[in-house]
Amino acid sequence: MEERLIHPAPESPALSGALPPAPAAACGAAPALTVLYDGACPLCRREIALYRDLPALQPVRYLDVHDSASALPAGTTQPQLLARFHVQQPDGQLLDGARGFVALWAALPGWRWLARVARLPGVTPAMELAYRGFLRLRPAMQRVAAGLEPPALHVPPALRADLRSDHAGETGAVWIYRGLLATSRDPGVRALARAHLATEQGHLDSLRPVVRWPQRSWLLPGWRVAGFLTGALPALAGPRAVHATIAAVETFVDEHYREQLDRIDALPEPSRQAAAPLRALLAQCREDELAHRDEARAALTAPPGPLLRAWCAVVGSGSKIAVALARRV
Repeated sequence: MEERLIHPAPESPALSGALPPAPAAACGAAPALTVLYDGACPLCRREIALYRDLPALQPVRYLDVHDSASALPAGTTQPQLLARFHVQQPDGQLLDGARGFVALWAALPGWRWLARVARLPGVTPAMELAYRGFLRLRPAMQRVAAGLEPPALHVPPALRADLRSDHAGETGAVWIYRGLLATSRDPGVRALARAHLATEQGHLDSLRPVVRWPQRSWLLPGWRVAGFLTGALPALAGPRAVHATIAAVETFVDEHYREQLDRIDALPEPSRQAAAPLRALLAQCREDELAHRDEARAALTAPPGPLLRAWCAVVGSGSKIAVALARRV
């Protein structure tokens, strides 16, 4: 049976592997909220791993219903519990579906606000309808997750927020070049945009298995709009504005990736070795962004004027604000 009581700070399990057993000292300390999940479902394992990384505000026990050795709540069956998400409260009450998620979110820092929103009139019933729709799609999503998903890279806890901002940033970069292609008719700008778009899309595809969907920024729709405008607006002013904008964006991105590489290099030896594949990925992304920056700078035939410098300052400041938000939301 796979169980664990979470008190002050859990261990960080790998998102794609088995969840670790509980420390013996933690068992039976206090009545716990029991989360019953399908350990054979890759989608469920990823979501539960995300929750277990958080220091719960009350004891939380995770029970793998798929494990035949698990002691199920009285009056329940394995097929019943596998069909829907369930949470058993300390008093024994069993909540399923949207109500179960709300009960769990209320116990987790960073998710309590969502539980408060869900308790507004009409929100939980709407969530339940959405959850039932998800259950219809879940079998197909499970097949994709089990058969096509590459193994996740090890992400040190100190870099998880940075990786969320990387995924958000690469999403925005893809949309910068889509904005350029939608607006510019200059052949040189369009050729540059197509080449850079292919590179940024490759970065995004590489980060998707590392930053799983529950960990991604909730503001992704906003980053897409912001990226599109960052590409489309300077395209209206001509190639010089486009090249200056790209140089400004990539200058910031270079610093952002370099800070993460330095953070990995400062880790203790075992952690640094475990993060070596991730470091290689981030280093390659940085090299590509430097090439984009240098290409844009070389295309500038004259230094930017006051108005263009002001625009580039706005782009740089906006990038810093976007990273700060994406790290948190």
